[in-house]
Amino acid sequence: MSEEMVFNKSIEYTQRKIKDILSQVPHDDVEKIKELFFNSNRVFVYGAGRSGLVAKAFAIRLVHLGFQTFVIGETITGPVQKGDLVIIVSGSGETIPAVMTAEITRNLGAKVVSITGKKKSGIAKYADITLFISAVCNDIERKKYAPLGTLFEASVWILLDGIIADLLDSKNETEGNMRSRHATLEQ
Repeated sequence: MSEEMVFNKSIEYTQRKIKDILSQVPHDDVEKIKELFFNSNRVFVYGAGRSGLVAKAFAIRLVHLGFQTFVIGETITGPVQKGDLVIIVSGSGETIPAVMTAEITRNLGAKVVSITGKKKSGIAKYADITLFISAVCNDIERKKYAPLGTLFEASVWILLDGIIADLLDSKNETEGNMRSRHATLEQ
């Protein structure tokens, strides 16, 4: 099989699986999460590895929407406090720093949203809302076309961008407004 055919099959497979995965996300939970954004002082995100990269991409868009947003673990991040919102992305839901972050956040009185591939996970135990992203599948193609956590991470990225679009609409923002909060060193 040529490289181009593998490339095309990978994209087609991944798109099909993501559509199936995201169709299982309850819209009521997305609405509850959206309410948390409007009822929180600041927003913090956390994730490790590729999940962390997805969380960071979400944080950037939240800043573009005008939310005061921080990435937990970065040097310029302030302390989480009561009234804040913390969103934790973890495929396993059991990564020790993620579970500790969820527990500490809960103890501080902040709200916790967990996004995980494991329903009864350590982070879900401390979460006010958990979005369960069921990306586990035993398809033979998955190992070839979407190895390791690809389906979880890609699904979460699209899920979070969907939340951004929903927040954009709810705040009556525009892409132009977002652009005004974009990087200022570009010409």
